[in-house]
Amino acid sequence: MDRASTPQSLIPNLSTTNPFKTILIDDEKLAISRLERLLGKYTDTFEIIGRANNGAEGLSLIETLKPDLIFLDIEMPVMTGFQMLSHLNHVPLVVFATAYDEYAMKAFEENSIDYLLKPIEVERLDKTVQKLKLWKTTENPKSMGGFDENILKMIEAMRPKKNISSISVKTGNKILLIDLQDISHFEAEDKYVFLVTIDGNKYLTSYTISVLSEKLPTTQFLQISRSNIIQTQKIKEIEKHFNGKYQITMKDKAQTKLISGGTFNDAIRELFEL
Repeated sequence: MDRASTPQSLIPNLSTTNPFKTILIDDEKLAISRLERLLGKYTDTFEIIGRANNGAEGLSLIETLKPDLIFLDIEMPVMTGFQMLSHLNHVPLVVFATAYDEYAMKAFEENSIDYLLKPIEVERLDKTVQKLKLWKTTENPKSMGGFDENILKMIEAMRPKKNISSISVKTGNKILLIDLQDISHFEAEDKYVFLVTIDGNKYLTSYTISVLSEKLPTTQFLQISRSNIIQTQKIKEIEKHFNGKYQITMKDKAQTKLISGGTFNDAIRELFEL
């Protein structure tokens, strides 16, 4: 979507009497059930036309059903709420349902993006309903603000930086916590992403490469291609490859050799002063 051509206010042309066609997007099924139950008290305001359990599903539903409004969680697997918004062609009104603290969320109010803190309270939802009704009836919705690229950047900057020390993986009926220091690299194969440890073990993860690139500390990990993220402290050697790429040999048991992607070469050269 060309954000430069996106209007400052993204409120659709809505009837003052018809309810908002609404999609609920949250990876917690209980959260969706609770929200749907609460919204059921406002049948004149909301018509729920779809539900999605992650940003990728939400993106598909929005482009297909073109809702007037979405209730959107922020932290989700596969694709976060922020990532989903940046890929939309049809942009509805957005009400965030999030666990952000109240201090950080004041910025949403100042930019006329509404939000609901989890667990959602009926009294707070009432205020959202009144605000949405005002959107419908005001003669100049743009005067109330809107959702644009600048606000998206502001939201992204507010995201909490997680200091993680391990990655959880499921094996059988157990969940293992793999210490970051024991990880050699991550590799994507088709739709799956695997974690490879220094001692040669390989585990299926529940994350995408893009989510891992945001989640992992940049002081330890570097994405070198669309399919690979490596731990920089576990590199054995780096060799020049064809077309300006690099072959990176890891210190894992198999001495895995990985080839960098062209668009990631600048970051590799900068980090290792090549």
